Amino acid sequence: MIPLLICDDSNMARKQLIRALPSDWGVSVTTATNGHEGLEAIRQGLGHVVLLDLTMPDMDGYQALAAMRAENMQAKVIVVSGDVQEEAVRRTLELGALAFLKKPADPLELQLTLQRLGLLGEPSQPVALAPRVESTAISFQDAFRETVNVAMGRAAALLARVLGVFVQLPVPNVNMLEVGELHMALADAQGSDRLTAVCQGYIGGGIAGEALLLFHDSEIADMAQLMRIRDSDYSDMEMLLDLSSILIGACLSGIAEQLDIAFSQGHPQVLGAHSGIEELIRINQQRWKKTLAVEISYSLEGHNIHFDLLMLFTEDSVERLSRKLAYLMS
Repeated sequence: MIPLLICDDSNMARKQLIRALPSDWGVSVTTATNGHEGLEAIRQGLGHVVLLDLTMPDMDGYQALAAMRAENMQAKVIVVSGDVQEEAVRRTLELGALAFLKKPADPLELQLTLQRLGLLGEPSQPVALAPRVESTAISFQDAFRETVNVAMGRAAALLARVLGVFVQLPVPNVNMLEVGELHMALADAQGSDRLTAVCQGYIGGGIAGEALLLFHDSEIADMAQLMRIRDSDYSDMEMLLDLSSILIGACLSGIAEQLDIAFSQGHPQVLGAHSGIEELIRINQQRWKKTLAVEISYSLEGHNIHFDLLMLFTEDSVERLSRKLAYLMS
C-alpha cells in the first residue's frame, strides 16, 4: 500500500479527490486540513504521495511546499487547487511540486498524471480509507465554500491576466446572516476608509441575490494605473464597473458551471460611498431578513490594493442551492 496524503481544508474537496482516485490504485489514504497537519503526517510516513491544496488556513500550500523543501522531505506532491493563475502554477512547480491539477480534479486527468509520474505501479487492491475519512458528513457551508473557492480562483486568474499581477486569495467566508449582522459586516469592511461600492443582481435556476464589490477610495488611482488607463474620457467609475464585471461575472460563471445552472445578470451600478450601501440594505430589508453571505477579500501582491466581494443570496435560494450541492456530491 502506498501512503497517500490528501491535504485540503475542505471536507468536500477531500471526498471529491478520494472519489477521483483510480479504484485499483493500492493506496492507504490519510487526510489533513492544513499545511501543519500535512507536514506532521509526512513526517510520520503517511505521505509518500501528496495531493495538496493551496488556499488553506494556518499554513497554506505554498508554505507547506517551502517547508518540505527546507526539511528535505521526499514526498511526491501534486497540487490540486482552485487557484489557477499561471503564476500560481509556476510557483508551485518551482517549489518542488511535480504537477498541478485544477479543482475539481478530473478522474481521467488525475490518472494520466499519476501514470506519467510513475506513481501508479501495478493494479492492486482498492483504496483503503481511514474510518474518519469515510464517515464525516459534508455540511452545506463546507460544500458551498468549496464551490465558491473554485469559482473565486477562476475569477482571480482572469483578473491576474487583465492587470498583470498576482492575486492573493483568501479562504472564502460563508455565513447565514440576519440583516443586522449584514449591516455590521459591511460597516466592518469599510473600516475607517471611504468606500465605493458596485452592486449587481443575478438570478437563475431558482437562485437569486446581489453581488457587492467594495473598493477603498484611496486605492482607486492605483488601480487605474495598473489598468494603464490614459484615456481622459474613461472615468474611474467606468473602470470600477469594468473590473466589477470581470470579477462578479467570472465568480458567478464558476458557480453556475459547477451547479449546472445559468445566471442572468443585471447591469452593475455604482452605489457611491457608504451611504449607498446603507440605502441598499434599507431597500432590501424585507427580502434580506436573512441572507446567505459569501465574503471574498482579494488583494494584489506588491500593491496596496484590496477589494471585498460580497455575494448575498436570498434566504429562499438556500434550499435550491442545498439540492444542487447534494446532487453534485451524489
